Amino acid sequence: MTSVAVLGSTNMDLVAYVAKAPARGETVTGREFRTVPGGKGANQAVAAARAGGSVSMIGAVGGDAFGDRLRAALEESGVDTGALRTVDGASGTAHIVVDDEGGNAIVVIPGANATVTALTPHDEAVIARADALLLQLETPLEGVLAAAEAARRHGVRTVLTPAPARPLPPGLLAVTDLLVPNEHEAAALTGRTDPYEAADALLEQVPEVVVTLGSAGSLHASREAGKLLVPALRVTAVDSTGAGDTFVGALSVALGEGRPMPEALAWASAAAALSVQRSGASTAMPYRAEIDELAARGV
Repeated sequence: MTSVAVLGSTNMDLVAYVAKAPARGETVTGREFRTVPGGKGANQAVAAARAGGSVSMIGAVGGDAFGDRLRAALEESGVDTGALRTVDGASGTAHIVVDDEGGNAIVVIPGANATVTALTPHDEAVIARADALLLQLETPLEGVLAAAEAARRHGVRTVLTPAPARPLPPGLLAVTDLLVPNEHEAAALTGRTDPYEAADALLEQVPEVVVTLGSAGSLHASREAGKLLVPALRVTAVDSTGAGDTFVGALSVALGEGRPMPEALAWASAAAALSVQRSGASTAMPYRAEIDELAARGV
């Protein structure tokens, strides 16, 4: 079983479903509202656990009702929360609008996530035992960098999702093994709108990149093996929230099991395809048997 450590955000997603997202200054009437456990870190942890990994979550929740629910949701998916600390104040929240085409717009308020600025000795021990460390950018960069440096010291593969997109310090890129931006994040990091050109630019800073392209699939590029485009499975999207995190969580498990990159990407693509056909983020993430079944059909 692949061992995965995740350092990142844990948020309560406050989701409004509407026919069409409002323009600036516009008010629209929605048809449904849900509170769903989320956060990019927690989402990737749940995705990896449901995909068959042994997963530990490093981060923080607030001492509020949301914090209790967030911890319980992780544990229900099989995630170890021994390194998820509870701090004074509010838990993180994400305010999400989902339209009828499955698109979304998100405002994140960090809350307790803003306290994740350094590692404890226990955190480092959790990372040292892992096969892979998953990182994102919804927690402070200093904590992300400390975790990546710890992973490098212990020979653990670091997988970084550069979201929300922001300039990345060279020190963080120097200890990143696999960078997984979507096409918009890749463009923001490089100034190149063409994913192939963006991948080439990113390979000057990290040894391996996967650019996710939504319904067009995913583009893998490495300094050693060139480029590979893996098509996405054809499905009708209901809600794309959390699809990228589903992809990363499943990919980390597949790579930890020693699967070749093309097979790992196809399997992760199947996981993401299942997730977009359901509402919500963590609640929409598939289990291993479902991923295996869809990946075997390859349609």
